[in-house]
Amino acid sequence: MNSKKIRMAVIGLGHMGQYMLRLAAQPEFAQAIEIAAICEANEQAREQFQHTYQDSFPHAAWYSDYAALLEETDVDLAYISVPPAFHYEIAMEALRRKIHVFCEKPLANSVEEAWELLQQAREAQVVHAIHFSMPHEPSVERVRSMLEEKAIGEIRKLDLILQFPQWPRSWQQNSWIGTRQQGGFVLEVGVHWIHVIQKLLGRITHVQSELELPEQSGLCETGIRAGLRLDSGIPVHLSGISGFAGEERVSLILYGTEGTIALENWDQLYTGAVGQPLEPVQVEDSADALPVLRQVIQAIQGKPARYFTFQDGYDAQAVLEALRHPASSGWEDIRPEYS
Repeated sequence: MNSKKIRMAVIGLGHMGQYMLRLAAQPEFAQAIEIAAICEANEQAREQFQHTYQDSFPHAAWYSDYAALLEETDVDLAYISVPPAFHYEIAMEALRRKIHVFCEKPLANSVEEAWELLQQAREAQVVHAIHFSMPHEPSVERVRSMLEEKAIGEIRKLDLILQFPQWPRSWQQNSWIGTRQQGGFVLEVGVHWIHVIQKLLGRITHVQSELELPEQSGLCETGIRAGLRLDSGIPVHLSGISGFAGEERVSLILYGTEGTIALENWDQLYTGAVGQPLEPVQVEDSADALPVLRQVIQAIQGKPARYFTFQDGYDAQAVLEALRHPASSGWEDIRPEYS
């Protein structure tokens, strides 16, 4: 095995970009990777972050332009954490240069962009990872094992509930997350659950969606009512709303012939037999697959790794765009998108 450190570029210093820098500074990751370059387009933010992180990464080159970074800096891995509208151009340029890519979700800003990125990634023959982490979470892994054991019998239906008293939430204020073009809770949060559902139960093949949109045309959805259908025929009902008095709720409920599994508020797991109340399930904190950066490093080093590729990103994007851009004819068969 080559012990040479992986030279990594971090492109975009929003919430996740800063998280990745903090992660890279930890001893485990500092032994394997070197932050070779950091890019932030906002001049004021770049100066602030450079002051904050220069002691941790004294040899990193700082850029305002990703193209200059990729042209001038020798990097092995590009981590992309910019608004979704810019994923395509940055990831495509990195892939053309045969640089490994680790991209935030969603993969792109359209199905067409996601498909082109997948094809380019295959051609480049590099590691192409998307930052989906939920299937590695202990609660989701426990759900998977319960389904394999048929703990609640055959699955009859799923409910996905996305409720946000305020969107964007107080900690995620930026210029794009509340826009119709590249923001909204369906995109930002729903994409995680689309991916989880498809990893647990197979592909979603049909979508019927109805959005509640504000009068101001540039703003994202305030509600969604949607039906999805898995390849197996299992129906999924999606209900989402923002802007109300109450508590945030992000939950997936699986109804079986012999019981129910509820994954409430991301990671609180409950189950019960038919006719009985739901009871909490103890989940061991054993997610050694996290953080996903560990898996990406192992993949680049040629070691066994558990991570999700641009194929997973594309599969989620096909469903996501059908939800965000409802078909006028009602149910939409999205299977041709998988060809």
